[in-house]
Amino acid sequence: MSRADFPSSSVPEIIFDGELGFAALHRRAWELAWDHVVHRPGVPQSPYMDEAHSRNLIWIWDTCFMALFCKYAPDHFPGVESLDNFYKPIHDGAATTLRIHHLDNPPLFAWVEWENFRFTGNEDRLRAVWEAGYLQKHFALMERLPLAEPLACSPNETFFRKTPHGYHWAGCCSGMDNTPRGGGGIGPKDDSRAGYPDILWVDALAQQALSARCIADIAAHFGDKTEEESYRRIHTDSCALLNRLYWDEADGIYYDIRADDPDRHFKVKTPACFWPMLAGAPNAEQARRLAALVEDPKVFGGQVPFPSVDRSSPHFHEHGLYWQGGVWLPLAYMAIKALEQYGFREIASDAALKLVRQMERVWREVEPHTIWEAYSPTKAKPSTHKRPEQTVRPDFCGWSALGPISLMIENVIGLHCDACAGVVTWHLHHQRRQGVRNLRFGQIAVTLIYDGHGTIDVEADHPFELHVNGHTFPVAAGQNHFPINLIEIKPKPNP
Repeated sequence: MSRADFPSSSVPEIIFDGELGFAALHRRAWELAWDHVVHRPGVPQSPYMDEAHSRNLIWIWDTCFMALFCKYAPDHFPGVESLDNFYKPIHDGAATTLRIHHLDNPPLFAWVEWENFRFTGNEDRLRAVWEAGYLQKHFALMERLPLAEPLACSPNETFFRKTPHGYHWAGCCSGMDNTPRGGGGIGPKDDSRAGYPDILWVDALAQQALSARCIADIAAHFGDKTEEESYRRIHTDSCALLNRLYWDEADGIYYDIRADDPDRHFKVKTPACFWPMLAGAPNAEQARRLAALVEDPKVFGGQVPFPSVDRSSPHFHEHGLYWQGGVWLPLAYMAIKALEQYGFREIASDAALKLVRQMERVWREVEPHTIWEAYSPTKAKPSTHKRPEQTVRPDFCGWSALGPISLMIENVIGLHCDACAGVVTWHLHHQRRQGVRNLRFGQIAVTLIYDGHGTIDVEADHPFELHVNGHTFPVAAGQNHFPINLIEIKPKPNP
């Protein structure tokens, strides 16, 4: 798309005093994402979001994560609409000029469709996907891989295989290309395209559990009791299996397990351990122990949180080396959403602030001044690629826009919008001027600004309900001014 056509009036604008580069980085993320809105003949959905990797290939999990920031400007950034370029070729046999690189990429469709609906309230979209059965069909497809014959749209071999104790998978199709999980991804020539027959992947089981829960929630929304009960049972059984076999009580974390001996764990700590948390598997104590790993600078904490291998691991590379230490926004976003779901808002907010600070500093100090595919876990630099002399891809918006857009709005500033309920919940936790202009959710356009001294100013074109730190304020269409007790906003030290 032409930069001259950039829809500046349709994207949010953030305010966060004391971190002046944040607003500019937020704007830059939208501009780079606009460069990746692609019009292409011969595909089911055009325009669509290109993942910033290859113009002829599309990836399931890249596109799913992009939809999670595109929801903030859905009229111009086709997030969930881009998923039709997977649904229709895979499940309807529709012709396409794009190749789906990994059919067995992480199965996140149901999660993303449900999250998008809760934010946008787009009933027509959700109903169309539900009535076409795409979410149920994709869940079933993952359960019966490999296929007897490869699909024309995705001729690559698949590695996702169901067993009584979980799923086989592989590095590239799982998304974590050269991960050292299960002993793979260690050698300089190993690109992890081969399967790892020795392990069952914790994220594979957790992602299917997450999908089952979201499909059940969508079924409940449409009053389909039979489908809801069926997927609730799948979710319950999957979570029980995660806790019985994949949870390590001594270490307080979910690990991959051995395929030939499912009572034994492969003890490589990665942020994949938070997929079970997002799926709702852990109890309160298990969740507390997972959250503690994010505060531990020897594991997933530190100034740049969520390295792709824990910092104490012998496989950790201080410059990143792709999935052997590099910090990736999709996994960080997922983990932060998991923490948030269990009530660990402060830990989630601190981690988000550190991530956005890292991205802003790299954008400001490193040439080219851009947003990168992944980040160094130790320096103000992009991550190295699978070979240490190479750097990851620039202009990656792409899923890395999740940091300056979604994490900035949802966790640094602390705003959560529920279009179905007509509610904005603001976890206000910084004593500084902050807010968002031109925030759109559902049919509502709103500007919310906290002045840093005790007043929230709200301008809205429709009424809604604002919840701030346990208080409820009825917002009328037009100008609104609400006092908030400064005592209720705890001063936040710089993390």
